[in-house]
Amino acid sequence: MVPDNQTAPAWTGASPGRDAGKIMKQQTSLRDRLWKCFVWATMGFFLVNVLLLIATVAVNSVATRWFGTLMPQGFTLHWYGQAWSDFQLSSVLLVTMEVVSAVVLLSIALGVPAAYALALARVQFPGKRFAMLIFLLPLMVPPVTYGIPMATVMYKFHLAGTLAGVILANLVPALPFVILVMTPFIEQIDPNLESAARIFGANTTRYFRYVLLPLLVPGMLATGLLVLVRTIGMFELTFFTAGPTTQTLVVALYYAVFSTGVRAPQSIDAMAMIYMAITLVWVLIALQFASPTQLVSRVKEQRR
Repeated sequence: MVPDNQTAPAWTGASPGRDAGKIMKQQTSLRDRLWKCFVWATMGFFLVNVLLLIATVAVNSVATRWFGTLMPQGFTLHWYGQAWSDFQLSSVLLVTMEVVSAVVLLSIALGVPAAYALALARVQFPGKRFAMLIFLLPLMVPPVTYGIPMATVMYKFHLAGTLAGVILANLVPALPFVILVMTPFIEQIDPNLESAARIFGANTTRYFRYVLLPLLVPGMLATGLLVLVRTIGMFELTFFTAGPTTQTLVVALYYAVFSTGVRAPQSIDAMAMIYMAITLVWVLIALQFASPTQLVSRVKEQRR
């Protein structure tokens, strides 16, 4: 008992449950910080290695001599001129431009009407998922799986080795890609616009030309740029169907690296830098018009 003339001291300590909660929160916060540090360190290590590899190729493409030293003995642009003449880059770039332009125009011209006419965006019909699976199959499987049989058929009909054969081979994955990317743009169009156009006497052609087409121009532009980047980097299908005079830049780079004979590594690196610069420019332009997260979410929806 406490005497009357004394007061019991107040207990100011926290409850055991509150202390345990604070400790758990501190431990959780510490684990989160450690995990974030690990993720950022891993990403940083990966990016640094990639940047160092690119820097090595870039420096070697302008080096006069680089062997056993930290930096080259001198710098020159001679290797770019030699690569341009040795690998006939003028004709290779011309073929690349022809193939890419034809694939982009044909895929847009065929894919946009197909995405709308088949009503893959809005209308539910029996076998819709199966139809989407058929369209997306060239995107979901490696190009080698269908590239070899397709090349065999092209050689049988004398299409392989020609410019038309290379264009047709690259059109196989480009067309479903256009349908896939254009579907979200078609879904955003109000169906009442078509009804209003029909009321005012517009037929299907006039509606598509004067109402639908202007609304789809941003999506078509973004899709065309993405198809352009994909076609420039498409190696397998072009490699299987290209001939000596129908090689694109990526196939010519492959032959330059693995061809017989002695070639200066600086000229090959210069050719690689030209290819990297062209691809990087178009990728940066494409990213201004299309969001990769939108495309990934759309692919996930179609696979469900």
